[in-house]
Amino acid sequence: MNFAHLGFLLFSLAGMIILDARHKLFFFHAPLRAAVVTVTGVAFFLLWDIAGIVHGIFLHGASDLDTGILLGPEMPLEEVVFLTFLCYLTMNLVALVERLLEWLQNRPERQSVPTARSDSDRSANAGGDVS
Repeated sequence: MNFAHLGFLLFSLAGMIILDARHKLFFFHAPLRAAVVTVTGVAFFLLWDIAGIVHGIFLHGASDLDTGILLGPEMPLEEVVFLTFLCYLTMNLVALVERLLEWLQNRPERQSVPTARSDSDRSANAGGDVS
């Protein structure tokens, strides 16, 4: 029994939690809403996986990196952790993009910097017209 795959998934999930805690993106912003979204997302993808398993589309290939713990036929423990990570990552990214767009919309306008005048501007003022 090897825990490498599960370990990497948990390490990655910990990174999402740290990012969320630091910037209050998802669970640390609205815990109840985040829990509902995450459970719903994981349940959706688990049902998707189950449908794929029933139809023979998804098969579990044994690996030396997996724990070997199956939660059901062709459903390794790592799949549930991966789906949780996937939902958490997606929602952190959504919140991050929303914040970025909000920041871009509300940032103070930059002071305009004078640009070099084009040839047409110079020729218009060539007749000695001083503005």
